[in-house]
Amino acid sequence: MNATRALLLAAGLCVAAGGSRALPASSLYCDANAARTPAQQDRLLRFAAIARQALAAAGPTVALVSRSGLDLQRFGIRYSHAGLGLAASENAPWSVRQLYYACDEGRPRLFDQGLAGFVMGTDNPALGYLSIVLLPPAAAAEVERTALDKARALRLLAATYSANAHPYSLRYQNCNQWLVELLATAWGGLPDGEDLRPRAQAWLAAQGYAPPPVAVGSHALMFAGQFIPWVHFDDHPEDDRYALRLRVSLPAAIEAFVRQRVPDAQRMELCHDERQVVVRHGWRPLGEGCVAELGDRVVVLD
Repeated sequence: MNATRALLLAAGLCVAAGGSRALPASSLYCDANAARTPAQQDRLLRFAAIARQALAAAGPTVALVSRSGLDLQRFGIRYSHAGLGLAASENAPWSVRQLYYACDEGRPRLFDQGLAGFVMGTDNPALGYLSIVLLPPAAAAEVERTALDKARALRLLAATYSANAHPYSLRYQNCNQWLVELLATAWGGLPDGEDLRPRAQAWLAAQGYAPPPVAVGSHALMFAGQFIPWVHFDDHPEDDRYALRLRVSLPAAIEAFVRQRVPDAQRMELCHDERQVVVRHGWRPLGEGCVAELGDRVVVLD
């Protein structure tokens, strides 16, 4: 793996995919994924359908949805990209509202993307994971109102994207950071205004939100980042840069924060390989390789 590729993996890059509705609407966006075979597309569509059915059966109106987009196992990271699943989305039921980097425009955008399109963003069509955190009614209602308030949702969107944005810098933003700032706006009852992002970050700091550092592990990766337009380091403290440990908002940190803030939030995790889908309820994570254990639901893919 070359240094540039490894750095993108470390940062959890969120690149725009097709089939989405932008806020505001716009034209075409690049798709970093390789072409899928018909069998791969069918498998991913069936995986998304099972996830949608599980959401409908659970009965919430809002859920945090994270996928294993890029292969981050070398960094101990399963999930790279998260968004907010909305049952009442105007795009389609359970579309995911999320930030993507529109690489043809060189800027971040907000998208409403169907769950199938969201799942298609995986880097590995043969093995994928989906984490869904179900919010109870009171917490969900606040988040839903904020997410569907386009003025506030867009106000939280930074002008410049950085895949490895520091969680407490206003200079840049990555996809997961937009999501956690949206949660802060909702649960902090923050009204719209030019300073909404600073107030959201201040609320997060007061609540103890502190993503653990990601070990970059190589000066070569830091050097390679100078040549990638959506990777920046000047928002990170000098001590962190020298230590090759960058603090970045990733789905696991957001889920931990939500669980602490909303103890009765529930979780489902799904995985698929080329033979089956496994569905697990609860906070105990699935193992590697999509292997079912006692109590898991298994759907065989013919």
